[in-house]
Amino acid sequence: MTEKDKIRLKIVGMSYSHSQHGAYALILGEESGIRRLPIIIGGFEAQAIALEMESMRPSRPLTHDLFKFFTESFHITISEVIIDKFVEGVFHAKLYCHDTHGNSHVIDSRTSDAIAIALRLGCPFYTYENIMQEAGIEMDDADVEDSGEKMFEADSVPKDSLESKSLTELQDNLKEAVENEDYELASRIRDEINKRK
Repeated sequence: MTEKDKIRLKIVGMSYSHSQHGAYALILGEESGIRRLPIIIGGFEAQAIALEMESMRPSRPLTHDLFKFFTESFHITISEVIIDKFVEGVFHAKLYCHDTHGNSHVIDSRTSDAIAIALRLGCPFYTYENIMQEAGIEMDDADVEDSGEKMFEADSVPKDSLESKSLTELQDNLKEAVENEDYELASRIRDEINKRK
């Protein structure tokens, strides 16, 4: 991939998953565009991201805070995070690091951890155009609002009910889910559509 294939992302919102206990949908949107990536993450990572977005400091450092202190203590910089793969419905990310000797390192990471770390270190996060095309949800509304504090509600729909639907029904359901800002459901419908391609 080249630099021009990279798309800078921002956090648009987060919603609690009613269908997966303790899980959340992290909504990332392209910084200058209308497409969004819904990513299912765990409760701990959701809490770590929310705390940093709200500038709240826990009494003892969380794991991601510890990582930040470690990088600062040893003069390691993280220049960027890239969500570089989307395999079987799972996003993969990498941290691009530099040490004081001018060496570059690439560290594999879960996407949720990479975003929590990027927020703490103030470094940008990106994905590639091909991932956005495959996994992104395009909004019909051109006026996408940056609502980092907005919590979206996600309705529970059994997984097997998606499998029984036709491709046309799924595409209609995807459009409806996006219009209702139900990004977790939209993500599941998108994955079901991709399985049939």
